[in-house]
Amino acid sequence: MPTLDDLTKRILAFRDARDWKQFHNPKDLSLSLVLEAAEVMEHFQWKNEKEMLEHLKTNKEEIGDEMADTLYWLLLMSQDFDIDILSALDRKFKKIEAKYPVEKAKGKHTKYNKL
Repeated sequence: MPTLDDLTKRILAFRDARDWKQFHNPKDLSLSLVLEAAEVMEHFQWKNEKEMLEHLKTNKEEIGDEMADTLYWLLLMSQDFDIDILSALDRKFKKIEAKYPVEKAKGKHTKYNKL
């Protein structure tokens, strides 16, 4: 199983072999990320709960492809922006754990400032 570092290196090699870095600015990278995330969402648009569960069962590969596209852009952005994404996630978890303590948030979907 490849690591995030392995995947990032592969992404960079793919991009650099095609000389595409010249097109990669923060706006266009972030736009690409959002567009791919929207393609994940598209799989569930207009479906009720039962339809979504069935769609998940029968379309895992296609949904996984869209999720992989999203990860591709996220890893590329983290490299280009010099952000250690795993450290950023760790920092973010510390913030959200403080905002949503188990004793106040368990079983609730209330925003932190309303708990």
